[in-house]
Amino acid sequence: MLSLFSFSGLDLDTGELNIPYADKITHFTFYLIFAILGCLFLRERTRGALKLEKAAILMGFIAVFYGMLIEVLQFTLTTNRMAEFGDVLANTFGAIVGVGLIKWYFSKERPLKWEF
Repeated sequence: MLSLFSFSGLDLDTGELNIPYADKITHFTFYLIFAILGCLFLRERTRGALKLEKAAILMGFIAVFYGMLIEVLQFTLTTNRMAEFGDVLANTFGAIVGVGLIKWYFSKERPLKWEF
């Protein structure tokens, strides 16, 4: 819901800090975290029945689809939010990196175990 909410009417004093491409960095970071937590959630929810490889692929598709859906909804449902192709790219790249990090971290040296 917050992705569709306009913050333009709020008086948010941002000061003089101007970071180039800060919105793209934010999109990337949010979807990286979304993909990592989503993979772990799917493994937890299925009690380990869904292997990490399948959970990572599924979560990658879910995150990319969700990012595209939010941009389409911003374009169609809001008047003061902009849908940007750069946001979709940042979302997609963040999801891919998040899934890659999960697969790398829990590789053969450190497998993600369900039961201890």
